[in-house]
Amino acid sequence: MGNNLCLASRGYKKLAVDHEYSIFVDVDHPSLFLRVQATAASWSSSIIPRTGFLQTPQNSPIAMFNLPTVLLFGLSIFSLANETAAAGRRTDARRSRQVARQADSKNQGAGKAWKQVDRYEGHDFLAGWDFFNKGDPTHGLVNYVDAETAQEKHLAKVEDGQVILAADDTTVLRSGDKRDSVRISTKKTYNGGLFIADIAAMPVGCGIWPAYWSVGPDWPNGGEIDILEGVHNQDTNQYTLHTAAGCSLNNAVKTTSRVLGTTCASSGADNTGCAFRDTDARSYGHGFNGAGGGVYAHLWDSAGIKIWHFARSEIPQDIKDGKPDPSKWPTPAAQFAASSCDVGKYFHDNSLVFDTTFCGDWAGATYASAGCPGTCAERVADPKNFQDAKWKINYVAVYQLD
Repeated sequence: MGNNLCLASRGYKKLAVDHEYSIFVDVDHPSLFLRVQATAASWSSSIIPRTGFLQTPQNSPIAMFNLPTVLLFGLSIFSLANETAAAGRRTDARRSRQVARQADSKNQGAGKAWKQVDRYEGHDFLAGWDFFNKGDPTHGLVNYVDAETAQEKHLAKVEDGQVILAADDTTVLRSGDKRDSVRISTKKTYNGGLFIADIAAMPVGCGIWPAYWSVGPDWPNGGEIDILEGVHNQDTNQYTLHTAAGCSLNNAVKTTSRVLGTTCASSGADNTGCAFRDTDARSYGHGFNGAGGGVYAHLWDSAGIKIWHFARSEIPQDIKDGKPDPSKWPTPAAQFAASSCDVGKYFHDNSLVFDTTFCGDWAGATYASAGCPGTCAERVADPKNFQDAKWKINYVAVYQLD
């Protein structure tokens, strides 16, 4: 409507309209016609006096022509249709090329190999990790020791190529006192990748709360991924995310586990997170250790976070060969899709963590209901209860797309 009024004010009269173009005649010069595409986005208001051409933005579909007869006018309409069809074909071709380029880009990404960028293993393992020796954020009856103390007390050592992270199992305590243990985190932080941990054994027993996880700065704003975690003699593993407000679990995704909760937002008052519970008894505790341990692998990319557990006898050959290919692995045990949680927003600068704490917010609160004897504080006081409170780690490897 605006274009018609603009042209009318400059001495043009509309003669005809088809589905896409309007035809105007110059009232003062009837031999001059103007062909205007109805969808033109914007117009300038100036007219070149000598020619009568209306100036338009670059690439606007306008043309002037001098027609002595109605026949030529009809021919121009036919020409216009041909030009429109040709323009449409050119547009379709450009779109096809664009789609092809996008498909090619995706195919190239799918074909890329995962390149190992970090490997924590054997006597070099601990050089890449810091020892946490502050108060336990989960309020456990634990005293996290520094690197020197851990090595002096043999709480962090290497035996037969395996890294051992243990709790003190020799000191008799008074009920309510804190037991020495270890919490370590990688010096490096990560913003995605493929992470593979080959673990031969994990801590088990009443009152014990072990975890292999990752966490960002300023919890929960940097995000937390709990890869292997549980309490007491729990029978299967729990996979959990903790985030700032706005992240949730899409329980329609396909996994081999069952959903426990869908709200990932966490705080000091409500630290449940969104979680899955594995159904494989070999995924945690006594069942995990009885199977010779296994591999926990998690993939963190723009599509979300996926976690796999492979029992020792079921580790894929590509992992054994150091050439992991998640696209060939079976359905993950846990999956947190980006469709309901933008991982780029809620997760950043995560360090990998191993720790073993006792009682505290989770293990302490569930001690009696787990069927454990006495009180949790009494349990912690007796060193005999911690002979199996050990991590035995073969390696942790980090991969990025090459």
